[in-house]
Amino acid sequence: MKPDGSASGYVDGAWWPRSWDLATELPELLAVLAARQGSIERVTYNLTRWQPGTRRLTVDGRVVRLEGFRSQHPGTVTVAGRGRRRLTLLVVPPEATPSAGHHALMTASRRDNVDSTDVLHALDLGADAAVPEPMPAATESWENDGGSRLP
Repeated sequence: MKPDGSASGYVDGAWWPRSWDLATELPELLAVLAARQGSIERVTYNLTRWQPGTRRLTVDGRVVRLEGFRSQHPGTVTVAGRGRRRLTLLVVPPEATPSAGHHALMTASRRDNVDSTDVLHALDLGADAAVPEPMPAATESWENDGGSRLP
């Protein structure tokens, strides 16, 4: 995660799940993020990237809505908490090599990082890692900012 108060760039940090099974991977991530975000209410993701799953997930006794969109960048998940607090995370493919995955996590989490999601995914993530289809910068900005502004 980028340090608190760092509001620049397309992503707020990165996540390296062990698999493409969102329902299996999310509980651990959400437990960690709850300390920073407070109560997590919703997670959005790209429908084509993750294994089909449930629309709701119970984490620490709370129901979290899982909402898939074809328009969301395949290389991100967005976590929303109370008060409309949102974090957009770069998803490092589970298949990434250890050194490449670590590099992607560190790069995306730098305070001053303003790289687009496509640039971050173009990092060498290992021979088996698939790079998602690029999303136009204007569309990515629209998706990440809730439609509030275009570059």
